[in-house]
Amino acid sequence: MLKLDILVLPVHPDDAELGCAGTVLKEIANGKKVGIVDLTRGELGTRGSAEIRDQEAAAAAKILGLAVRDNLSLPDGFFENTRDYQLKVIEVIRRYQPGIIITNAYHDRHPDHGRANELVESAAFLSGLRKIETSYNGQAQEAWRPKLVLHFIQDNYIKPDILVDVTDHWDKKIESVRAYGSQFFNPEWQDEPQTYISSPEFVQVVEARAREFGKSIGVKFAEGFTSRKILGVDSVFDLR
Repeated sequence: MLKLDILVLPVHPDDAELGCAGTVLKEIANGKKVGIVDLTRGELGTRGSAEIRDQEAAAAAKILGLAVRDNLSLPDGFFENTRDYQLKVIEVIRRYQPGIIITNAYHDRHPDHGRANELVESAAFLSGLRKIETSYNGQAQEAWRPKLVLHFIQDNYIKPDILVDVTDHWDKKIESVRAYGSQFFNPEWQDEPQTYISSPEFVQVVEARAREFGKSIGVKFAEGFTSRKILGVDSVFDLR
């Protein structure tokens, strides 16, 4: 069994790269095992296709150095926080037994983001109930609940509960984002329909947000996260 320290459960391929790739890279550099399981293949996106995005996600996974990358193939745009979909997410959580889960923002411009947050939060709690039975490869799974569920911040500004210094990993984060050539600014795709995120300015806005967060803690770049759980530290000297 591959046990992960961090499991990222974003709804679309590229959400994790935009929202938390710097943190993923930092924790992998610290010796942690990190995996991403995308909920959908992003098949409703204006540009590209599910197959192209599969290839881009695999390329980004190599850049990030992930222990695993998989996809639940839930229906893009039409999944709900229902029992059947909860069980699919529970099976993944129990398979990898992460200490921390990271998922989408609890509300955002794209309605899939908030619904994914609700689905993952529900599944993370229910995964700890032993009377909910699931199996993987024919073997019964043990109940498992992560210690913490964090939500990255996406298009809408949300005041973060914590900020992570990702300055040393910023360039590789952007490299992982640019692996999605069908989605973001790419001269090879200029004959395709243009979208909000395919403009040259979009990645600049992502950088501006990270610079703003970084300024708040005295570093160059930072990523922000929220939590429904009150967060604590062992010592006030751990705080910036």
